Amino acid sequence: MPAPAQQPDGHVYVSLAQLMALAFDARGLSFLARQPRASVLAGSHASRLRGRGLNFDELRRYQPGDDLRHLDCRASLRTGTPVVRTFTEERDRPVLVVLDQRMSMFFGSQVSFKSALAAQLAALCAWIALAAGDRVGALLFDDTRIEYLAPLRSRSRVQAICARAAQFNQALSADVPDGDAAHGLDTVLQRCLALAAHDCLICFISDFAGAGERTLHQLRQLRTHNDVIALQVYDPLALDLPRQGRLLVTQGQLQVELAVERRQVHKPLSEFLSGRLHDVAQMLRRSQVPLLMFSTAQPAAEQLRMELGKLRRPPA
Repeated sequence: MPAPAQQPDGHVYVSLAQLMALAFDARGLSFLARQPRASVLAGSHASRLRGRGLNFDELRRYQPGDDLRHLDCRASLRTGTPVVRTFTEERDRPVLVVLDQRMSMFFGSQVSFKSALAAQLAALCAWIALAAGDRVGALLFDDTRIEYLAPLRSRSRVQAICARAAQFNQALSADVPDGDAAHGLDTVLQRCLALAAHDCLICFISDFAGAGERTLHQLRQLRTHNDVIALQVYDPLALDLPRQGRLLVTQGQLQVELAVERRQVHKPLSEFLSGRLHDVAQMLRRSQVPLLMFSTAQPAAEQLRMELGKLRRPPA
């Protein structure tokens, strides 16, 4: 594994210690708790998350405020008094955190690189799952490899996920050319289909570079028997390209300097970047997968708290 160009600072590269420390930021967060109206998981989105199943607990006398849909007619007639069924929520559900660390993620124009932000989101998702009593596993991938950690309900499993996320992240380098992004993304989704048979919660964290119609088909297949949440990581440069100066773009071996102040450069480049982001978001929405979007310009925990409706959005 090539050594990182600098010490992990949480912006370009992340460390195991930094990801483990996110356990504090994940406290009080839940993917399935009742969400305020401002949350993306409220309304129609919330209905798409199955959550855990319900186990029958007991029959008891009706109490004011009980849901009448749980009224047991036969038991009520037999006893001569209203009787309701009570249920307990299943506490065991596998959660699979899918983390993208391809070269397309090794980019950032403001606070963080997409790859670093994604690794932090993966750690937060793992900590949330563990706090909810769920088993948590991970599927990590870059341009050349895929690694699977089976779901377990233990802090040591979360630590292993954070350790592998940090290792994948620190292996990224501008000297390494990117691979076939479209092939990588669809290959990972195919692996997800084989691993997640049913009743899993899958948190897919990626910029979704290279997504296409096959990706859409696989996402629809995956959500047939599972809950899937897409966490799309993007850089603000895609939405607001600077109009002055020059932009230096490199993939390690090649460098291109773009004069963005020139209209014939700025307009097509801006349309291409924003259009690709819009196309991917539209594709994810067509798959009916709840979509959460995360900018590299803000901290991961703060954005996740806002997206889950746990933090009031500032007034416009």
